[in-house]
Amino acid sequence: MAIGLSEEHEALAASVRGFAERYVTAQSVRAAVDATEHVRPAFWPVLAEQGLLGLHLPESCGGQGFGLAELAVALEELGRANAPGPYLPTVLASAVISGSGAAHDLLPGLADGSRTAAVALTGTLAGAPTGAPAGDLGDGGLTVGGALEPVLGAGLADLLVLPVRVAGEAADGDAVERWVVVDAADASVEALDGLDLTRRVHRVTVDGVTVRAGRVLPGSVDPRGLAAVLFGAEACGVAGWAVDTAVSYARVREQFGRPIGQFQGVKHKCARMLVELERARAAVWDAARATGADPDQRAYAVAVAGALAPDVAVACAEDNIQVHGGIGYTWEHDAHLYYRRALTLRALAGRSAGHRAAVADRVLAGVRRPMDVELAADAEPLREEIRESVAGLAAMDQPSQRAAMAAGGWVTPHLPRPWGRAAGPVEQVVIQQEMRRAKVSPVPLMIGAWVVPSLVQYGTPAQQERFLAATLRGEIVWCQLFSEPGAGSDLAGLSTRAERVEGGWRVTGQKIWTSLARDAQWGICIARTDPAAPKHQGITYFLVDMAAEGIDIRPLRECTGDAVFNEVFLDGVFVADDLVVGPVDQGWRVARTTLANERVGLTSSFQLGGDVPALVELVDSLGLADDPLVRDRLGALACDQHAFRLLGLRATLKQLSGTDPGATANVRKLVAMEHGQDVTEFGFTLLGAEGALTGGWDTGLRRRWTRYLLASRAMTIGGGTTEVNLNVIGERILGLPRDPDPR
Repeated sequence: MAIGLSEEHEALAASVRGFAERYVTAQSVRAAVDATEHVRPAFWPVLAEQGLLGLHLPESCGGQGFGLAELAVALEELGRANAPGPYLPTVLASAVISGSGAAHDLLPGLADGSRTAAVALTGTLAGAPTGAPAGDLGDGGLTVGGALEPVLGAGLADLLVLPVRVAGEAADGDAVERWVVVDAADASVEALDGLDLTRRVHRVTVDGVTVRAGRVLPGSVDPRGLAAVLFGAEACGVAGWAVDTAVSYARVREQFGRPIGQFQGVKHKCARMLVELERARAAVWDAARATGADPDQRAYAVAVAGALAPDVAVACAEDNIQVHGGIGYTWEHDAHLYYRRALTLRALAGRSAGHRAAVADRVLAGVRRPMDVELAADAEPLREEIRESVAGLAAMDQPSQRAAMAAGGWVTPHLPRPWGRAAGPVEQVVIQQEMRRAKVSPVPLMIGAWVVPSLVQYGTPAQQERFLAATLRGEIVWCQLFSEPGAGSDLAGLSTRAERVEGGWRVTGQKIWTSLARDAQWGICIARTDPAAPKHQGITYFLVDMAAEGIDIRPLRECTGDAVFNEVFLDGVFVADDLVVGPVDQGWRVARTTLANERVGLTSSFQLGGDVPALVELVDSLGLADDPLVRDRLGALACDQHAFRLLGLRATLKQLSGTDPGATANVRKLVAMEHGQDVTEFGFTLLGAEGALTGGWDTGLRRRWTRYLLASRAMTIGGGTTEVNLNVIGERILGLPRDPDPR
């Protein structure tokens, strides 16, 4: 798990981590803390030799010819090591200069490590054109003066990239901000007492320095946007170290006779740290890849990264100290050094509220960031073939279309033939894209989407022939008879029993939270066939005719007043032997196939409550678009939505590249469900007294929000509660110990 997705990014990250393990040792970090004078770290020449200073720079300037994504990968790893020295200030400066298209003669020295640089991100100098009429820089450039602070790494810099306010340059006579490159020798640099003890900050003063035109950067340059990306990448490294360190400590530190990682409070804290880290990584990755995007989209992505990543680094550093307890608060432990680094990054990257405001501005203006998957050029022949086939499907009426889709494997293309197309990840994505483009609607399998893979893997030929084709045509509606009143998320704790009788089984028990039970012709049911077997054994998987004698379906009214769910009572329901799927007493394996079935898919933002577009509509209708508090919260929620959609996209891209999606899918589900509740709750609060009213979905925008709110409470319960998901993340992904006695 890291910012990078591809195998190349993983290899780069491993290389930089290896470098850090060899050269950025605990001793070198502490040496930077104790140093009385500013010098480049001893590892600087090796870092330069490995090309890490020029990852993002053109080869013509001595760089590696990659981009910001690769630089972000390196920064994350060096942030994990809390690397001292001028790496971040220097690569930020070279990225600014390279992106400006000016002063390229300065880049070779920055790429080979012979020069270092720093960028001032706060304040502005005063500037005036030199030797040219007002509003025209001409050949004389600018004369600049003033003081800026704090400037990260200025004490080790040979070059300084500084903001200047130029009077009268705008067409209307107003001052405009420009950026200039100044030799550090022409400035006065004074050390300040900085929070980060491993990397210093300074005051930079210039007095009447003349900057020639070649070092005045174009007005389109955006150093603060680049800083949000690069500072965010390093912040992810800081947060990653904090998560790893907290988890490692929680595994071994014992209190009350057992590791503290067994305590649910600690486990959930560590899981939450990982959730936040994955959100930040996704945001920084997107901002790094948005370099060539539409300006509004790029600004959107950069603002999300600026709003999320520094805050996440601070939160994870704080939680790491909390997990360690008293030892984490000592000077000897490195936790406070990372905390100081995180706080400094957040301070210099700009206020989170400012980034949220930038996001809110664009959301209210209708800006959206596409989440589609861009495939390599070698996928085009496959796309042409699929597009032709899909065009044929699009020309059919619905019954013929569904029959053709089922027969051709288009409904579940990831499954083996004849039920699917044995499609790999790339083909699956192309099929989805082309069907969406041609407006070919998917066959509504619903619960059937879980049933089909189980029958393909475990069903008999007779079962497959009887059920699969009809299900794939959408002719059979299924329901799932898994959950029980006494079991909840613990499906293996079920009490429904099946007793052997002549020709089959008699099933008795109660199931609950069963969607579609009143509409379904068939249900998948797990029941205990060997009460003496261990918990996850002695369970069998059945196909149940929902019209069979002994089935009583009772609607369950929810807090909305609707009755989507049902409880199902089975009183000696007969199930023939030929409706048992898989071996008797081994139904848990079949059920796991049902529950774990995943396919490569494009991102979705389905929610039971409100979403950000609906929230924007509500804000506009209430006339609250100019309220700064509303805009701040709207910006924060838009950042959250962007992050969880990115998590889905990243999971897909990881599968396409052949790498393990890791925690991404688990984290995305948790983030998406909680986000839906947060959006809905905020929208409801905006209603004021009108929130006391409710009505149907067709009673108007405002009253719908009361129903959104009621419906949204199910989002963090259905499909596994938030608390269970946090346990899964803590135990299966982070490797924290399970509680041997959860009572």
